Amino acid sequence: MNIFLRELKAHRTGLILWCLGMTALIGASMAKFATYEKAGQSFLQIIGTLPRSFLVVFGINGFDLATVSGFYGVMFLYIAVMGAVHAVLLGSRLISKEESDKTSEFLHAKPVSRERVLTGKLLAGLVNVVLLNLVTWLSSVLFIRYYGGTAADTAAVGLLMGALLFLQLMFFAIGAVVAGAARKPKTAPSIATAVMLMTFLVYSLVNLNERLGVLRFLSPFMYFDAAVLMEADRLDPVYTGLAVLIIAVAIFATYRFHAARDLAI
Repeated sequence: MNIFLRELKAHRTGLILWCLGMTALIGASMAKFATYEKAGQSFLQIIGTLPRSFLVVFGINGFDLATVSGFYGVMFLYIAVMGAVHAVLLGSRLISKEESDKTSEFLHAKPVSRERVLTGKLLAGLVNVVLLNLVTWLSSVLFIRYYGGTAADTAAVGLLMGALLFLQLMFFAIGAVVAGAARKPKTAPSIATAVMLMTFLVYSLVNLNERLGVLRFLSPFMYFDAAVLMEADRLDPVYTGLAVLIIAVAIFATYRFHAARDLAI
């Protein structure tokens, strides 16, 4: 029994739906750019009258909405949240579903070690994460060029997709470790999602109040803020290194928790 192929097959429908949803989000968002572009200066004047708190909450602050790349930078926050939700749910469900579905006894009665089972599941999850990222990348380039013209600058998209991949992997690992540590497998997806939403709340609070800047290390969304990335034109080495460390520690802890726990059957 190939755990890796089994999990790929089990999640293929969900992956297709997430890819379609991401493509629809990007397409609809960039279609709005064409509408706002026609409005011209009047739209920018309206944006200029809005309070900073509103701009921060909706991810508008720090971007030039008159350009297609600036508008895409605004939409990246929503793309990142969508990717994070997919990743954290995927990580938690991959690890917990055998117990919640009462199929642990069948799976672990096979002549396969727990480590091998977990490795197959994590690799299948990694493939799902990477495929969604690639679809997001291709969709972004396609719609930016369609609505921004052939001269539209898509160089920033590659940078943002690299940031998105780090975010996805972090939340995938967080979802996996939550599922590995949770005493009640059915609660793992909801707990992991709550953790993700808390990090997004921290991101919003830090942007609203600079005095809370010390909390920025608690939110992966702060590590890969689109406005900062597009201005610097590179990933921050400190935050990138921290992201790699979090992913490594979470995966290591997932193996330890999974190996030590008594599986529900």
